[in-house]
Amino acid sequence: MAWLFLAFLSATLLGFYDSCKKEALNGNAVIPVLFLNTLFSSLIFLPFIVMSYTSAVLDGTIFHVASGGWEMHKYILLKSLIVLSSWIFGYFGMKHLPLSIVGPINATRPVMVLVGALLVFGERLNMYQWIGVLLAVASFFMLSRSGKKEGIDFKHDKWIYFVVLSAMLGAISGLYDKYLMASPQDGGVGIDRMMVQSWYNIYQCGMMGAMLLLLWWPKHKQTTPFHWDRSIIFISLFLSAADFVYFYALSLPGAMISIVSMIRRGSVIVSFLVAAAVFHEKNLKSKTVDLALVLLGMLFLYWGTK
Repeated sequence: MAWLFLAFLSATLLGFYDSCKKEALNGNAVIPVLFLNTLFSSLIFLPFIVMSYTSAVLDGTIFHVASGGWEMHKYILLKSLIVLSSWIFGYFGMKHLPLSIVGPINATRPVMVLVGALLVFGERLNMYQWIGVLLAVASFFMLSRSGKKEGIDFKHDKWIYFVVLSAMLGAISGLYDKYLMASPQDGGVGIDRMMVQSWYNIYQCGMMGAMLLLLWWPKHKQTTPFHWDRSIIFISLFLSAADFVYFYALSLPGAMISIVSMIRRGSVIVSFLVAAAVFHEKNLKSKTVDLALVLLGMLFLYWGTK
């Protein structure tokens, strides 16, 4: 199934996105990094918007951005608020915690999405898919327990709560994506996926620009200074590619948001490898078995969807 392959590709790209984000936030000011991320992402999609609205070059292609009035844009604006809120909490948490801790916490998103998909969209999983979900949940729980060896108090560390809140908002965003792109006959809005991805980046850029000028700049000399890092550009590139593939997967017939979201959290495998090879984080040996369970869970999801 094409949407299943695209989900795995999106997971790989997300893993590199998380790794670049960790590198960019190392000793850096969060708000400017996040603003530049939204700015570069907007610049990536701006040409598609302009070409779609002024010519017929992209007509009939997967890059065409549909037009729509306030009735459509109000839904995209709400998505921008949800995603940006998730990013703000996630970026601050990422800055202050090891990548090998943030990844497993973020990996709880599919469980939240799964519950929502079962309740809201009436999706049903078969036996293989349930085995895959349970294996993934168990492995993520074990990874989180392994993180305690690094001296992080999960109950009293505010950055842990930041990442958990980011994951919850991310799960809400995932369910909302399904609603946005599902046809009206299926209970959704039926918004074009390129319209969603293009415009929500632009709206986020405007919001972050206001935060940069009103909140960060007046006090930037008293807070963590900002320094340029080339990984900031790669944050936008990997995220834009991952989201493009993700939205395209959801737009295909038969795509299940619960499965797509679970597979996307397999990005923790890529970020784990980077945490070991690049950041040299601690206690990684004890997490190898846990990651093997993640892979096994992904295989069961694949078998159950064939």
